[in-house]
Amino acid sequence: MGLMHQLATITRAIFASPVGKTLVTLVAALVVDIVATAYGQIRLNRWNKPFYDALSRRDLRDFFYELGVFFLIAGCLLVLNVVQRWLVETLQLKLREGLVRSLLRDWMLPRRAFWLANAGTMGVNPDQRIHEDARKLCELSADLAVGLFQASILFGTFAGVLWVLSSGFTFRLGDHDYAIPGFMLWAAIIYSSAGSLLSYWVGRGLVNRNAERYGREADLRFSLVRVNEHVDDISLAAGEADEKRRIELHLGNVLAATRRIVRGHTNLTWITAGFGWVTIVAPILVAAPLYFTGKVSFGGLMMAAGAFTQAQSSLRWFIDNFSVIADWRATLIRVASFRHALVNTDEPRGFESRIAYTEGDPGVFTIDNLEIVSSANADTLKETNVVVRVGERALILGAPGTGKTQLFRALAGLWPWGAGHIGRPRGEQIFYLPRGTPYLPRGTLREILAYPLKPDSFSTNDFTRALYRLGLERLAQLLDETRRWDRELSQDEQLCLAIARILIQKPAWVLIDGTFGSLDDDVLELVIDIFTKELQSTSVIHIGGVAEAHSLFSIVLHLVKAPRPQTLLSDRPANREMPK
Repeated sequence: MGLMHQLATITRAIFASPVGKTLVTLVAALVVDIVATAYGQIRLNRWNKPFYDALSRRDLRDFFYELGVFFLIAGCLLVLNVVQRWLVETLQLKLREGLVRSLLRDWMLPRRAFWLANAGTMGVNPDQRIHEDARKLCELSADLAVGLFQASILFGTFAGVLWVLSSGFTFRLGDHDYAIPGFMLWAAIIYSSAGSLLSYWVGRGLVNRNAERYGREADLRFSLVRVNEHVDDISLAAGEADEKRRIELHLGNVLAATRRIVRGHTNLTWITAGFGWVTIVAPILVAAPLYFTGKVSFGGLMMAAGAFTQAQSSLRWFIDNFSVIADWRATLIRVASFRHALVNTDEPRGFESRIAYTEGDPGVFTIDNLEIVSSANADTLKETNVVVRVGERALILGAPGTGKTQLFRALAGLWPWGAGHIGRPRGEQIFYLPRGTPYLPRGTLREILAYPLKPDSFSTNDFTRALYRLGLERLAQLLDETRRWDRELSQDEQLCLAIARILIQKPAWVLIDGTFGSLDDDVLELVIDIFTKELQSTSVIHIGGVAEAHSLFSIVLHLVKAPRPQTLLSDRPANREMPK
């Protein structure tokens, strides 16, 4: 995507959010404030002539009068500056709110985050792009946009002043006089244009260097968060030294990327600082011919120098902000490409064969001629036509080496790579319990047990009864406590909490990946008893091994190796690069 396309993508996303109307109001107020400030600065520039003329005449009365005028103008400009600062920071806040809400809305569409995570490098570290990159983009965008607009307004106003002051300028060459109408305006344009071109030539590589650094920063942050999340396992395995090595590797990448930026900023400083020092005397040098030829008084000289300073400072906005523009451009690339991936990422395309999904009759789950293909396995369900009806419990036994987790994902609709047909019951809730420790969202126990529904959908008695039934009565008094429950509870207790969630919500269907095999015998018997009594009408499809066979299951199916894959493995897009 080009710059304009990226800007249009982000702008549409922000203004389509609920804060769009507020943003329009803020922008309009900023325009009024900036125009009023420009008018005040013109009045302040005109004030230079009578004030310095009064000084040159040693006129004390006019001197104090003009001093009073100055404080009046400065007071008005101060109020306008304060209002502008509040408007800019409020604009930054609302821009971030609109952008992040838009990104979150698309990221949290059903299964969108999963597809993005399997879509290549664009799915890496989405937290960094939504949190840090979006914040920086909104703050830089507001500052740069307001600065550019203000510079444009100031240049437009002071360009007229410069043209009028130097409209009659002539210089003699030999025996002829040559007129250069508005020579001070042309001098300001040439001076600033030279600086802008030099800044672009020296600092253009900063865009890619900043983008690279943000990517390396995200990798470092992810490695730190990962260590914090798995600190128990790392400590038990005495893996601190290995983790330190990995983190230091990411830190080295960050430092290397930052050093490249430092070199770029250092080279750019030769231009920006050099033009900054010359600017101290440039206005006087340019206006001096008018003064020495007697075309303006000393006050007029100071007025012309002030107008030149305002005009060329507006034109050198690009020089002064080039490093910030490079940072903004790098951030825009990251956020816009992420936004593009969110909008365009869907179930992967480009396969010879895919599993077909349909919404069938309520109370019936059908599986026909199912084959699942991954980079490591090509498995098939031995039974070609399977029908699981409401209230029935099916156990799918996976032969050694088969991809049981891929089968779970295929039945859940997350893994469409393969062949066959899966018909899921229309309008009925399916509760998914993946392999391993269950996901416990951050929040109170009440919110965890109701997840993803609202806690007020159930009574306190519902939560308490479920906890007591699963042997977690000690947690009944902590329903409204917010803690790191994934660290305070053992794996069995977390699994029991997931079963308690099922007991409270009573879904029509439960799809389980190997959970029964990870439970202790006494806990397993308790869970089986719950499914036999309280959840008698809940249908269960459990994927596991022979050791998990139990009298609870009335249907036994078999996952076996496929004789030959029907889907091309090379077409799998897990490593496919998303559009930049």
